Order: sequence, then C-alpha cells, then structure tokens
Amino acid sequence: MSSDPGSTTVLQQQGFLPFLTARLAAVFAMQIQAVVVAWQVYDLTRQPLALAYVGLAQFIPMLLLLLPAGDLADRHSRKKILWLSWAVQGLCSALLLGLSLNETPDVRHYYAVLVLFGCARAFTGPTLQSLLPQIVPRAQLARAIAVNSMIMKIAVIGGPLLGGILYALGGSLAYAVCLGCFLLALALLPMARVRFAGGARPLEATAWRRFTAGIGYIRSRPIILGAISLDLFAVLLGGVVALLPIYAQEVLMVGPEGLGALRSAIAIGALLMGMVLSTWSLSRRVGPAMFVAVMVFGVANLVFAFSTLFWLSFTALLVAGAADMISVYVRSTLIQLATPDEMRGRVSAVNMLFIGSSNELGEFRAGTSAAWFGTVPAAVIGGVATLAVAGTWMWGFRSLLRVDRFSDVEPATGSAHRRQPA
Repeated sequence: MSSDPGSTTVLQQQGFLPFLTARLAAVFAMQIQAVVVAWQVYDLTRQPLALAYVGLAQFIPMLLLLLPAGDLADRHSRKKILWLSWAVQGLCSALLLGLSLNETPDVRHYYAVLVLFGCARAFTGPTLQSLLPQIVPRAQLARAIAVNSMIMKIAVIGGPLLGGILYALGGSLAYAVCLGCFLLALALLPMARVRFAGGARPLEATAWRRFTAGIGYIRSRPIILGAISLDLFAVLLGGVVALLPIYAQEVLMVGPEGLGALRSAIAIGALLMGMVLSTWSLSRRVGPAMFVAVMVFGVANLVFAFSTLFWLSFTALLVAGAADMISVYVRSTLIQLATPDEMRGRVSAVNMLFIGSSNELGEFRAGTSAAWFGTVPAAVIGGVATLAVAGTWMWGFRSLLRVDRFSDVEPATGSAHRRQPA
C-alpha cells in the first residue's frame, strides 16, 4: 500500500460528497427499517416462520428484477432511476408508518409493502454501482470505492442499533425517521453531478439479448468472472454468520450481549480496513492481494471455528471482516475498471445477483451443515473449503492473479464478447 496525497481530493470531486451523503441516508433508512419491520411482524405473529417471509417477500422480487434493472440502467439516466427507486422506497416507509399508526393486525399488509420495497431495491443496486464511475474520474475510482464502502459500514453498524432504540420508543417513530432519511437522500441526489458518463452505443435489439449481455461480457472477461466467482464461493462456503447464535449460546457461553458483539466484530473489522484503504491506496499486486485476503478470511474462520475463548473468537471475526473488505474493495474496483460504461448496469446486476444469492444460500449452507455434522465441524468445513477455493482459483484464473495495478485493467473494446484466455 502507498499513500498518494494527490488522490485524497476524491471528496472534493463535484457531486461525490452529495452522492455519498445521499447513499448514507438511504442505507441508514434501509437498515433501520429492516430491524423494525422484522420485530414488528414477529410481535404481531409470535411465529419464527413469519420472519422468513419478511426476507422472502423482499428477496424474490429482487431476484426476478435485477437483470431488467441492469438493462434499464444502461439505457436511461442512472441518476433518475436511482431517484425514482428511492422515492418508491420512501413511499414504502410512509405505508409502513400508516400501518403502524393504524395498528393493523394483518401482517399480509406488511408483506405486500415489502414486496414493493424489494422491487424498488432491485433497481437501486445496479444503478448505484454503475453511477459512481460517472461521478468520479477513473484515476480516483478505487479510492472512491474504498471511501464509499467505509461509510456504508457505518450505516450497517449504526442502523440496526438505532432501529432497536427507535422501536423501543415506538414503531411509528422508526418509520417516520426512515421516511425522513429517504427524503434527505432524494433532496441530495440531484446535486451529484454526472461528469464522466460514456457515450451511448447501439444496444442489442431484443430484451433477452440485452438482459443476458451482462452474463456474456462477464464470461468473456476472466478477470471479472474470477473476481465475482471467487467472492461468491468464499462467502457461500466459508461464512459463519448463521452459526453465531449457536456459538454464543453453546460454545462461548456469552448470551445475547456477546452475540451482538460477535455480529458487530465483522462489520467493525471491515470499517477499520475501509479507513485504511481510503487513506493508503493498494497500488501494486492487487490481484494477489485479493487471493491473500480470501485465504486470510478462511484462516480467520478456522480460528473462530476452534476457539472457545470469546476474545479470540471476536478477534478472528474482526480479522475476517477486514480481509473481506479487501476482497470486496479489489473485486468492486476491478469490475468497474474492466467494464465499459454502457455495460456497467448489466454487469453490476449480475454481480449483485451472484453475491446476494451467495449470502442467502451461504446461511442456508451453514445451517444445514450444522444440522448434519454439528456446529464446529460445519464451521471447520467452511474454512477449509474457502482455502481450497482460493487455491483452485489461483490456478484457474491466472490472469486475475497476474493483475499488478488497477490501471493495468481496461474495458474490452470491439471484441467485448470474445472469450479471452484465463
């Protein structure tokens, strides 16, 4: 890593600070709302299965709409799409506020609002990721991604905590705060000046060809395919978040307070590493750095798997969060730099589809493995599998391993869909 004083001016880029503040407000709203609506639905039903439906109501529409959302982001103004998406999410907060004020006992109304919320979120993800390179110059994109990731971790850590406090004061107040955050985001976003948008190019004639163009481009670029699939399988096979309640209760004997600390350790590690990356840029051997980060992630999860000491488990998760931040930072930067502007929406949509699915399926994998083999063996298997994936990908995606500087990565031109050697 090296400190580059010239690149510290990323916050002075016209439009970046309003974009960052708007996104922070929107993420705070989403994090608060996620906690409050889950607790409220459970309070109304007292059925654990109802919580599964809360997640399902949002995940299914996102899964179905991500690819069309990416196509739309490549054909129209990304800033306008993002504004409309946040507006619909703000409407959902207003609807939840109304349901809470009316003390509606039927949870189906909440599920209906969450389906609409999931539809809006499908358009938020790929638009956000593909809009940032239009706001900051290419030379400062890596630092902008690091700053953006660090700031978002603040919302991920503080949002649920604030949501719990607000819910204790009243669910209606929490939804009102969410609505206020979305309104703030809508007010700030127009100030995010788009200065680096690529020129429009002819798109495929049929909707199906447009939707699948992102997949085709990723397949043609081993660097992107390797980065996405490495992160996907590392999270799918190595994640331990779903096992934390069992570890807290049966292995570490720390109770709910300890569980909260364990869950926060991953985010705190990521936040601290984000602060480092936003100050000291990763200037050389970025490809090897991603593989090392994934291997450190696997080793840290192995330490956690065998640990019976709370402080050691907390430290292991802290290291795992920091390593994951390096992996996310490198992956996100490589994807943006290796993708032409007119393809970023669709490529980002595929990336979100894979990564989002790995999070959901990873928790399912961890839970079923714990049921079949036991909690500790399940965690051990995940850590070993992560190391095996890293080793296999180093051999299978040598072009990713050979990436030295971010500036070495360029979008494919002309033969964008012709497969390149790994």
